[in-house]
Amino acid sequence: MSKLASVSPADDATAPALLSEKPSWLISQISTHAHRLLTERLATVGMRGYHFRLLAALEEFGPASQASLGRRTDMDRSDVAAAITELTDQKLAERVTDQADRRRNIISITASGRARLRRLDNLLIGVQDELLTPLSPGERRALVGMLSRVLDYLGSSQTPN
Repeated sequence: MSKLASVSPADDATAPALLSEKPSWLISQISTHAHRLLTERLATVGMRGYHFRLLAALEEFGPASQASLGRRTDMDRSDVAAAITELTDQKLAERVTDQADRRRNIISITASGRARLRRLDNLLIGVQDELLTPLSPGERRALVGMLSRVLDYLGSSQTPN
């Protein structure tokens, strides 16, 4: 019997050590899983991650132009426009023409948008709990701290001097 014939399907789930010891690979695998969980959970309430991002930015920073929201949330301008239209259709956000620059729209969150954001945030807390089940609260805080440090470094190293 050849060695290939004795390989079980369970062996297919084991990554090579050269991959599984690399943080970049581990982060990528966890990101894929997190994205799936997030997308599935938000879909149960008819929302997407873009909606949460925009509502969170509007709640924290106040009314903003679509361009500013795109930069704050790391979204493409066409995705911002489409998601803002969906939010305004649901009365979760308002879009008004900027009187200082009529080419620009200013977006603000509504009271309904704030209520929806609170419900979405609770839903996302559940996603975090499911994703990070094997970690203690202290380990979760440490992980967030370390990932934030790496992200801050990457953000600062990519800005022009």
